[in-house]
Amino acid sequence: MQSSDAIDRAPGAIRRAHLTIATAFAVHGAVSGTFATRIPWIKDHLHLSAGQLGLALVCPAIGSSLLMPLAGRLMHRMGSRAALRLLLTLWCAMLALPALAPGLPWLCLALLAFGACAGTADVVMNALGVAVEERKGKSIMSGLHGMWSVGTLIGAAIGVPAAHAGLDGRVHLGLMAAALVVVALVVGTRAPDVRPAPDEDAPPRFALPPRSALVIGAIGFCGVFAEGGSSDWCAVYLRDVAHASPAIAALAYTAFSCTMATARLLGDIAVRRLGAVTALRTGGVVATTGGTLVVLARSPAPAIAGFALIGVGISVVVPLCFAAAGRRGPVPSQAIAGVATVTYTSGLVAPAAIGGIAGASSLTASFVLVTVLTLGLVVGAGVVRPTPGSTVAASGRPAQVPDTAPAAGVE
Repeated sequence: MQSSDAIDRAPGAIRRAHLTIATAFAVHGAVSGTFATRIPWIKDHLHLSAGQLGLALVCPAIGSSLLMPLAGRLMHRMGSRAALRLLLTLWCAMLALPALAPGLPWLCLALLAFGACAGTADVVMNALGVAVEERKGKSIMSGLHGMWSVGTLIGAAIGVPAAHAGLDGRVHLGLMAAALVVVALVVGTRAPDVRPAPDEDAPPRFALPPRSALVIGAIGFCGVFAEGGSSDWCAVYLRDVAHASPAIAALAYTAFSCTMATARLLGDIAVRRLGAVTALRTGGVVATTGGTLVVLARSPAPAIAGFALIGVGISVVVPLCFAAAGRRGPVPSQAIAGVATVTYTSGLVAPAAIGGIAGASSLTASFVLVTVLTLGLVVGAGVVRPTPGSTVAASGRPAQVPDTAPAAGVE
């Protein structure tokens, strides 16, 4: 999606655009982090079994996967600023909905809508992130996703004390939704506006992802599979395989989450110095080393170290895949939606697949699969190579772009 209008090249304007999109990522993450802290309250409030809760928690991923392909059409029709304002605000408002559900069927419907808003807002945010990255001429996508992780930590930091104090989930989620809606409206008003050129055809209302997006999505699948499997099963692995106490087992998730968030915030430095391909390949080596440690571990220390290394290694996978997708094809948002659909599906499949393999064989065998998939990052890293016309050079440093270069679409 390209704009026919001139773009303000002032460094201050680019910095403001970068800050605005980073804030949008943090707001999006804060909704996720807040909701995660009140899942136990929702389970108890609705008297759900573990199986019923598991069914309900599949619904957000389904809603995201079904609606994300529509994001490109919406951006084309409304412009990116209005689309972000609408979708991010809806996503924040939806935070209050699950706590109001009177039973399991209503909870599933609420979470379908919750996921649909999350996924479409995610596509618009990443499309804007790619546009600003191109405008800036250097990698920023890893840091943007790092801000999403920071947002989840902020949401959790508020939610955990609220849960510990016994605050009613309807009150907590309602107040947080109202506060985040205000921030989302401000962010949406200040976001860059990417609009189509006058002669650009509208994308189809619903279309299969382009082939290039599927190839990139396959790499994203490997990274998100390792992420979802590790985050959901690391504590169980520590307890059942490495024979750790419950308190020590919880450290595995902490190590994994913190190292991944930190590595994402610092990941743009690695991408700028090494280039996207080398950064991803190096991350794959680190993640594979971590997976090997996990598979071989029979005591807590090496297992925790292994999960921490997996977190570091996969931290740049999703940001680089979205950035690469946004530079492929005539409609960046459609390509990003394709990659996002594949990666969200991976997050949906991973926990169940690991559980199924563990039931049929062992949890160690499950993490052999995780390790093999992280090795796929090393083999397939070339798919994130910047395209020849990109202002982000293959080295990861800014390319030399003349002042007369065509507009990149950010107003």
